[in-house]
Amino acid sequence: MPNGQRNHSEAPALKGATLTGREFMSLGDQVAANLPYLRRYARALTGSQHTGDAFVRATLEAALADDELKASLSGGRVPLYKAFNKVWSSAYLEVDGDGNEDEAGHERAAADRLRTITPLNRQALLLTTLEDFSIPEAAEIMDMNAADIEQMVKEAVEEIDRESATSVLIIEDEPLISMQLEDLVRSLGHEICGTAATRTQAQEVVAERTPGLVLADIQLADGSSGLDAVDDILAIDSVPVIFITAYPERLLTGDRPEPTYLVTKPFQESTVRAAISQALFFGSSRPLG
Repeated sequence: MPNGQRNHSEAPALKGATLTGREFMSLGDQVAANLPYLRRYARALTGSQHTGDAFVRATLEAALADDELKASLSGGRVPLYKAFNKVWSSAYLEVDGDGNEDEAGHERAAADRLRTITPLNRQALLLTTLEDFSIPEAAEIMDMNAADIEQMVKEAVEEIDRESATSVLIIEDEPLISMQLEDLVRSLGHEICGTAATRTQAQEVVAERTPGLVLADIQLADGSSGLDAVDDILAIDSVPVIFITAYPERLLTGDRPEPTYLVTKPFQESTVRAAISQALFFGSSRPLG
C-alpha cells in the first residue's frame, strides 16, 4: 500500500467503465479503493491524465469481458496493475481528444518522446518508487524476473542523472521538508531559484526569475493554496509542476483536471527523484484533462 494511502472506498470509477451488479459489489469496492492510485501511475507513465485514464478504462473494460481476469482483481493492487500492464504493453489505443488542440498536441509529443527512451525502465522505476511496490511485486506486474527489474531500476536512475539541469522553485511551508527537497534537488544537479511558504512569496520569486520546474504543496502556511500559486506561475509561462501533499485524495477525484505528477507525503527521495525525471522528460506544463 502506498505511503499515506487512505481508505478510498468511495473513490469514483471512470465513467463508462464501472463494475456493476449486486454480485460484484465487493470486488467493485476493492477496485475503486485502488483506482485513484492506478490512475496516478497511468498519468505519470503517459504524461497525460486524458491518455492515462483511457488506458485505465480499457483495463476495466477488459476485466468486464473476461471472467478469469475479473476474478483475479480480488487479489488487490498487484493483479490490478498487472492487468493494466498487459493493456499498456500489448494494445495501441486511439485516444480521442476533447476538442482542445493544445492538449492533443501535448499528448502526441508525450507519445513521441516515450518512443525515444526505454519505457520498461521507467515502468520499473515508477512501480517501485511512485507506487511503492517491492521488486518482486513489480516483477509479477511486469511478468519479468526480479533481477531484470532491479537492473531496469538502476538504468532508469542513470537516465535520470543524465537529465538536463534546470532551476527549481520549491513551494512548501514546512521548513524541514523544504530543506530536504532543496538537498535532493541539488543532489540531482539542479539549482534552487527560490523557496516560498505562501502564494505571495511564490509570486515574488517568479517575478524575479521563472523556474524550470516547480515542486509545490497544496496547503500553505497562511491558508493560501499551492494550486493557486501554481496557476499564477502557469499564467506567466509553461513550467513542469510536481505536487507533493499529504492529502492526495483532495486531487485524485476524477471530477476535474488533475496534476499529472503527484507525490504523497511522507515521501521517499526515490519517489521525488522519479517524478522529477518524468516531469522534465515530458516537459509537462500544466495539469491536463
